[in-house]
Amino acid sequence: MKKILLLFLVGLTLSCDGGSVNYNNPNIPNYQVNLQINMNLPGYTNLQFPGNRVLDYSQGARGIVVFNTGSGYNAFDLACPNQAFNVCSEPMTVAQGNTNAECNCDDSFYSLYTGLGSGQQYPMKPYRVSINGNTLIITN
Repeated sequence: MKKILLLFLVGLTLSCDGGSVNYNNPNIPNYQVNLQINMNLPGYTNLQFPGNRVLDYSQGARGIVVFNTGSGYNAFDLACPNQAFNVCSEPMTVAQGNTNAECNCDDSFYSLYTGLGSGQQYPMKPYRVSINGNTLIITN
């Protein structure tokens, strides 16, 4: 009887998803990322203020957007998360002053605060951001 109860509880636990976000995205390849941004340089000083972003196309699958949330920094890949990588070859776009990224392949929008898109299966692919003085270090 104890074995049956234990199997039931394990099965119930495994079947619940708890509303978690699925970051295991099969659409975006894993490229090594190690980007350092010195916010003292003129091209990056706007990152010192909330709501501003910087785009860098040198790393990641389709480039990286770094966004100042006001309480920290987020970094996301610019590959469209819900499109096959070999089908959607354009990076997502982020208009200056906008807090959303747009996938032009399916006209979906994703928040730069959370990486989530309304009604989308996968969020934007996040990268780790650490701060060392005035330098942001983005890695995976």
